[in-house]
Amino acid sequence: MSDIRHSLLRRDALSAAKEVLYHLDIYFSSQLQSAPLPLVDKGPAELLEEFLFQVPKERGAPPKRLNSLQELQLLEIMCNYFQEQTKDSVRQIIFSSLFSPQGNKADDSRMALLGKLVSMAVAVCRVPVLECAAFWLQRTPAVYCVRLARALVDDYCNLVPGSIQTLKQIFSASPRFCCQFITSVTALYDLSSDDLIPPSDLLELIVSWIFEDPRLILITFLNTPIAANLPIGFLELTPLTGLIRWCVKAPLAYKRKKKASLSNGHPPSKIAKDSTSGEDRDCHQLYSKLHLSVLQVLMMLQGHLTEKNLYGRLGLVPFDHVVPLVEEINRLSDELNPLNASKEIELALDRLAQALQVAMASGALLCTRDDLRTVCSRLPHNNLLQLVISGPVQQPTHGTLPPGFYPHIHTPPLGYPAHAAHPALPAHPALPAHPVQTFIPGMTFPYRPIR
Repeated sequence: MSDIRHSLLRRDALSAAKEVLYHLDIYFSSQLQSAPLPLVDKGPAELLEEFLFQVPKERGAPPKRLNSLQELQLLEIMCNYFQEQTKDSVRQIIFSSLFSPQGNKADDSRMALLGKLVSMAVAVCRVPVLECAAFWLQRTPAVYCVRLARALVDDYCNLVPGSIQTLKQIFSASPRFCCQFITSVTALYDLSSDDLIPPSDLLELIVSWIFEDPRLILITFLNTPIAANLPIGFLELTPLTGLIRWCVKAPLAYKRKKKASLSNGHPPSKIAKDSTSGEDRDCHQLYSKLHLSVLQVLMMLQGHLTEKNLYGRLGLVPFDHVVPLVEEINRLSDELNPLNASKEIELALDRLAQALQVAMASGALLCTRDDLRTVCSRLPHNNLLQLVISGPVQQPTHGTLPPGFYPHIHTPPLGYPAHAAHPALPAHPALPAHPVQTFIPGMTFPYRPIR
């Protein structure tokens, strides 16, 4: 590697970066022939950091900087490389060696370049880059995935108005990336504060994707070999938990946001108030559509979990994530004052109850009714939630009853004897038989329409 480094030092930044990719391609192609998952040695990693991320090897040396045009050209070189590389395994390992966090000073440059590369891939629809990014999101700690999601949201929701349509079009090009993007976005926007409410354009985008095909949520789960114990600190297999959090907390979060805007001492003008209320109304309709789609996906899960032999062994809606969600709802309900937010609290609890019931019935949520009763005991009263945590009424078994006989629902209370059986009623006398009406074929019946 030292000979390669000396030759790269004589080149300009762009040609050196291109040459590094070329050498890495040769190195990993040969490594993959002997080992299915080769490790990245120290030498190639140092070349990447020095000639792609411009991190100087010598301590104390000033970092190199590419100007905007050079950076754009570097991104184009990388996009073209991943587009032209035909072997998926080589693409994946080079992408991983480029952008897997190493816990050193190159990570900031690494993440900045990754955000720009994926943003460019979305703009010009480079599917191989998007597929590599989807696998990267699946295998990288969530704190870095959230940074990539924020960079894409800034580019396509905040920077240029209307550019969200470009992001919307990748739904058919790379559904796997869309699934992972939704998972990372729900981890980023958890509605814990007004700043962490998803932008309306982003919400509309995600709801349109999921409403068009709810199975999009399950793509990573259905196409990944899964162990019953998932690693901690990474994105979940599906965005189900994050989407349930959105639907349940949305009524309360938007009410909190409205309350904060009224209490800041600057009441909005009538035009601004009408615009805000109209936007909030649209968002509430989107959350209703999203809630319906999430319930539909939960109902599909029992068959998929059974097929993968994971039913009862893998909770795609972890109970450990339900507990903080319930605590947040309880805190928001107390903060908003139930007298002023009764409708919002009722809607949030209704959605929570529906999601819990369907998730438990499908095997996505692994817990007992006693667990739910303990967790939900401090929530405001809600009829539907009470039904869910109480569970179905189990009738006692009746061994003496004949088959096909179903006991009455309302049995006598304990301590009171059952009523004595009534004596049998006398049989009615047989009625006289009516004469049989003979059928005369060919006989017509007069017909007059009613006027």
